Amino acid sequence: MDQGQALLDALGEWEGFEVTGVERREGNPDEIHVSLRPREGAPLYCNCCGRECAHVHEHVQRTVRDLPLFDAITYLEITIYRVWCEHCGGPKRMRIDWLADQQRVTNRLAESVIYLCSQLSIQHVARFYRLHWHTVKRIDKRALRARLDPADFSDVRVIGMDEFALHKGHRYATVVVDPIRKRVLWVGPGRDRAAVRKFFEQLGPEQCERIEAAVMDMHPALTLKVEKHCPNARIVDDLYHVIAKYSREVVDRVRVDQANALRHDKAARKVVKASKWLLLRSPRNTNRAQRVRLQELFDANTPLMIAYMLREDLKALWSHRDPVEAKGFWEGWYQRAMESGVAAIQRFAERIKAFVPGILAHAEYPLHTSLIEGINNKIKVIKRMAYGFRDDEYFFLKIRAAYPGNAR
Repeated sequence: MDQGQALLDALGEWEGFEVTGVERREGNPDEIHVSLRPREGAPLYCNCCGRECAHVHEHVQRTVRDLPLFDAITYLEITIYRVWCEHCGGPKRMRIDWLADQQRVTNRLAESVIYLCSQLSIQHVARFYRLHWHTVKRIDKRALRARLDPADFSDVRVIGMDEFALHKGHRYATVVVDPIRKRVLWVGPGRDRAAVRKFFEQLGPEQCERIEAAVMDMHPALTLKVEKHCPNARIVDDLYHVIAKYSREVVDRVRVDQANALRHDKAARKVVKASKWLLLRSPRNTNRAQRVRLQELFDANTPLMIAYMLREDLKALWSHRDPVEAKGFWEGWYQRAMESGVAAIQRFAERIKAFVPGILAHAEYPLHTSLIEGINNKIKVIKRMAYGFRDDEYFFLKIRAAYPGNAR
């Protein structure tokens, strides 16, 4: 064997094969075509059962892509034997450890593509290796399926559920996570009960009974589905969504009503109207000047002060870890709300009563949807990096791959 062939063998590491020729074809100087054939005397194994075979039935020629050699696109022109397997009872393809069956790229090129797809968009990977866009996507999607399916739900005791925008035009999808291990369990199109039912069917009745708690954003369809399929699960309503609901339905409503009541006092009306974002801001995120403005606003407008203070008071409900204390705090807050004399606060207190069991469950299960909100932000990044996904299944696999979960 000359030194050139020895170098090619060392670089290629095409186990069980030897190089019979190398050429650069006219008109394609940036391509290398390497001809390979099985080594003389090397044992041949059946690709199905793995047993050694003594007879060659026929041979076929295949062209596959490999990692670039010296920055040149590398094509392998391979002579592949079909061996006669006595165990399988017929002709089978010889086993090639570095080339999967029915694939047009070597295993190492596929592994490199898979790694780059975890960091870059399909388009960038395709340009880098000068592969077709669909080839790159097919390689990555097949690898994600093999790694993520079927999902293992055996250790799941707590779930979190939320929705996110799938495409423009009010198309949504639902994501289910394990907040303990920070793992995406399932992603599916839609946000109604029919869509979520597929997750519980995949979970199975026995595993559904093991679910202890489910944290969500006061979504009626999700709540009903959890109650139906997971009889032992406690619904935990998230602080952020309850407070956001209060801010919209109470604080902002009172601000608008007070501004309308001051239509004859343009200066005072302007101050109240301009206070929207200041009122929605948490006290710990306000600076000294903003606190002075708030105090001046409250000195001149009692209903706004009551709405603001009761919101901050309501937040303290989630700090309790004793269910009895939490229930007592809620009853005290509800009484203060009904005695406030502000119609918007009284309406909110009545409406929120239906969610009190989920709010009080936070004392036993201190869960929140901050992880899910973080996942939703990551989903936006994944979608933006790819300029959107036309293949929902592939998109959902990418989301699950981004949050595989912490080790047990």
